[in-house]
Amino acid sequence: MTILLAGCGDLGTEAGLRFHALGHRVVGWRRSPAKLPSAIEGVAADLSAPELPPVPADTTAVVIAVAADSPSEDAYRASYVDGLTHVLDALERDGVQPGRVLFVSSTAVYGDAAGGWVDERTPAAPGGFSGRVLLEAEQLIQARFSGLATTATSLRLGGIYGPGRTRLIDQVRNGSAVIPEDVRYTNRIHRDDAAAAIVHLTTMAARPEATYVGVDNDPADLGTVLRFLATEMGLTEPPAGDAGPARGGNKRCRNSLLLSTGFTFTYPTFREGYRAVLAGTGIRHP
Repeated sequence: MTILLAGCGDLGTEAGLRFHALGHRVVGWRRSPAKLPSAIEGVAADLSAPELPPVPADTTAVVIAVAADSPSEDAYRASYVDGLTHVLDALERDGVQPGRVLFVSSTAVYGDAAGGWVDERTPAAPGGFSGRVLLEAEQLIQARFSGLATTATSLRLGGIYGPGRTRLIDQVRNGSAVIPEDVRYTNRIHRDDAAAAIVHLTTMAARPEATYVGVDNDPADLGTVLRFLATEMGLTEPPAGDAGPARGGNKRCRNSLLLSTGFTFTYPTFREGYRAVLAGTGIRHP
């Protein structure tokens, strides 16, 4: 099997290494392919440009894992809608019909649920441009493969943390963290589990569904997470106060459908995940 990674940043690279470990040939499209490990065949590609490199004729699965260059609507549209369109056009141009295409999306498509539960059956109601653009991309990929043998799947990931993704840790360390005065649920997934979910859904024997929510087992209150990090680092608990608007809305995302496929988490909650991150940085308090 040849796996094409259209967009091969941190998450795509980790998924690529896992595909390679399973014995697959992995081709990674990236603006700077020299940065990719040898296990991934790097090919220079700018997904924002209409002309992309040839798609390997034996491509059996495509993973589209792009990222916007900046937090603006234009940048999101250029990456997630235009970039996706260019990848799909390249497949059509070269007459390649992979068995599966997976698009990495976000739980931002749900917007705010006032702390309630959401899952794949919950109607998407994005509250900002990021969720609206991602939902448009999800609809685009379903429309392009409607009636074809290719299975198109969107994986809606929560906030990714892990090596190099230490925003909350940094806030607790530098004293800028604020515990919200209200209960504010958060949804996250460790980078390694996100990559493992991509590989699992792309290679599992059963035909995947059109949409999966990719979050861990504990949509914990932000205050609980911040207090945990402070304790783990031997620091004073952050103060409570006005924490500003909730990032991504206040909701609890349910991962039951992903778990029903047989997927298991290495880091089932933020506790195991952040302890591993802190151990890797050498700043965990004994």
